[in-house]
Amino acid sequence: MGKITAVCISSEKGTAKRNTETAELIADHGLLGDAHAGKWHRQVSILSAEKIEDFRAKGAKVEYGDFGENLVVEGIDFKNLPLGTVFECGNIILKLTQIGKECHNRCNIFNTMGDCIMPREGVFAKVIRGGKINVGDEMKIIKQSALYKVWIITASDRCFNEKREDKSGPVIHEITANAGYAIAGSTILSDDKEAIENELKRICDSNLADLIFTTGGTGLSPRDCMPEATMAIAHRLVPGITEAMRYASMAITKRAMFSRSIAAIRERTLIINLPGSPKACKENLEFIINELYHGLDILTGNDNECG
Repeated sequence: MGKITAVCISSEKGTAKRNTETAELIADHGLLGDAHAGKWHRQVSILSAEKIEDFRAKGAKVEYGDFGENLVVEGIDFKNLPLGTVFECGNIILKLTQIGKECHNRCNIFNTMGDCIMPREGVFAKVIRGGKINVGDEMKIIKQSALYKVWIITASDRCFNEKREDKSGPVIHEITANAGYAIAGSTILSDDKEAIENELKRICDSNLADLIFTTGGTGLSPRDCMPEATMAIAHRLVPGITEAMRYASMAITKRAMFSRSIAAIRERTLIINLPGSPKACKENLEFIINELYHGLDILTGNDNECG
């Protein structure tokens, strides 16, 4: 059991957050009025109060919010919890999506102390259910979820024959890892329907991944066969996912109408076809990534509620 000791907000990025003691958490957004809120996986940043006190004991003169954290909570060691852990605070539900962060620019704290705890001790969460949060509220862990595993398949004759670098696979790796998924493996294949089918079946039937992202092979080229390979091994289709991706892409380019991507289920693994273009791959994946946890919870039996 933990207790909220500070609720911090900053209206502009690059400025220190200040303890307001109360705030409104908005589902799939973050703290109302906070500059770092939005439709992404790092909606709320959290630090353990004990970590801040340990840092103060080393001589650091820091206030709550100086590390850029939204919530300071005593009694929970967030860093050692698995990704996907779910917290309840009154009516509010939060899900842990990232542990630690890369510090690209040295902050004032680091320049003063030669160290900063946020990059290694700070964690991030997504708001599943919103509500009012106040200093003194209790926070408890209601589920420590298993980390969902992702496999990435790149289909490209040129990449397979090492005539071109695979750039879309690393894009998927970065986005999914930052969203809290474990990367179980990756494969580069030629545009060969039978080879793709066999790899999809191997991963799904051996339970090597909960989620497979494919990239490439979704266009109109005679060699493009990813949707056909996926359809051939699928047990069920999930058309809404790729309908949503095409809807988002059409706002960027009308050429999205040529995408033939599909999403499907085999056993308890979700398969999603992404475009081969790194730019389009990134745009499509970022549009759907925050919602996939819910679908995987239902598919894998971790959550029986569809609402």
